[in-house]
Amino acid sequence: MTDRPTEALATFAAELHVDRIPEPVLRRTEDLFLDWLGSALAGKGARPVEAIAAVARLMGPASGPSEVLIDRSTTSPAFAATVNAAASHYAEQDDVHNGSVFHPAAVVFPAALATAQALGRSGAELLAASVAGYEVGIRVGEFLGRSHYKVFHTTGTAGTLAAAAATGRLLNLSPAQMLHAFGSAGTQAAGLWEFLRDGADSKQLHTAHAASTGLLSAYLAREGLTGARRILEGPQGLGAGMSSDADPARLVDRLGERWALAETSFKYHASCRHTHPAADALLQVMQAHDLRAGDLRAVTAQVHQGALDVLGPVVDPHTVHQSKFSMGTVLGLVACNGSAGLADFEEGWRRPDVVALRERVRMALDVEVDAAYPRRWIGKVTVETNDGRVLRGRVDEPKGDPDNSLSRAEIEAKALRLAAFSGAATPAEMASLFAKAWALAGAGRVGRLLG
Repeated sequence: MTDRPTEALATFAAELHVDRIPEPVLRRTEDLFLDWLGSALAGKGARPVEAIAAVARLMGPASGPSEVLIDRSTTSPAFAATVNAAASHYAEQDDVHNGSVFHPAAVVFPAALATAQALGRSGAELLAASVAGYEVGIRVGEFLGRSHYKVFHTTGTAGTLAAAAATGRLLNLSPAQMLHAFGSAGTQAAGLWEFLRDGADSKQLHTAHAASTGLLSAYLAREGLTGARRILEGPQGLGAGMSSDADPARLVDRLGERWALAETSFKYHASCRHTHPAADALLQVMQAHDLRAGDLRAVTAQVHQGALDVLGPVVDPHTVHQSKFSMGTVLGLVACNGSAGLADFEEGWRRPDVVALRERVRMALDVEVDAAYPRRWIGKVTVETNDGRVLRGRVDEPKGDPDNSLSRAEIEAKALRLAAFSGAATPAEMASLFAKAWALAGAGRVGRLLG
């Protein structure tokens, strides 16, 4: 392993060209891009997103080269990235990389799209830059480890470097400039989980800040602003300050051979990913034994420690968004509705039958599940029925994982649901968006996507 992993990672990102990326990885990037667009559109009308958009409009130019998806306006790259990143992390349906517990799309694509539109870059250049952002962000998340995630929202921290990598690739930064961009992005990395206890709006702020900070760090590096060269592994870098189990070897794990982007999962349920394995396992039990919600006396979700850390504080949710981090609410919706989609939460998170089942759900640390995490997110539940049976469910690959992925038809259907939920785009507009996403690699210039 190199003794300067931050430098090696920066060099990789700066020199990554579309010709070096395998075709399946490029096609997967297109899939993730369209999946992200659906999530970004779903943020339209959400109070925290609109608050961030209002401030961006107040501070930023009234028009510019980069597109704000929720309202079809244009502005500077920084403010377009800010709003699009906030919007795409609201519906809780943006992608996740299991091993790093990181949501790449919400920080990489807002920065990459805004920059590509501003610079007139091609679709292939946008794809290559996005891959660079995913590869960097995922490895930084893995480097920071499980101890980091207990307190810090990895998407807000690792996301700054991911956005810097994507933007820097589009700016054609040299390896030395990319390293400075990483230093500036890393010194501004932020995002704490404390907001969940209050049901506060910080989650959207985390992605907005990470995307815009990474973008600005890359632009500043182009202008000569320097940053710490060992921002990750240095004695006073991110690893030292934000982790007790940081492993620098993860930063350069098979660079150029292992494509971490391809390991990224789609989110099927509209809730925190930590709830998905148990939700799938509960659905499995209920379908196998023809159960109804009223048949369930108690449900135990066997989980990893990360789920307890993030979901444990949410015992009595007070907002729709907070309810998406309540294991009881998610399993209650799954049991009562057969699904936990956007409309299920909006209409049912406080419904008496859902709340009643929520109170009969508990989480328990499971040795096997915890040992597999974060590489694998195993779902296990134990169900006690009113007639005295004890039933067990298990899923080894939750819906959306790479080995249980979504087809392009399913990605399109999901994006249609997300756009319809917020009213951000018509079916005809979405059909046009699908065509652009699938033809991205051949686009000579990345232009407006909507409007």
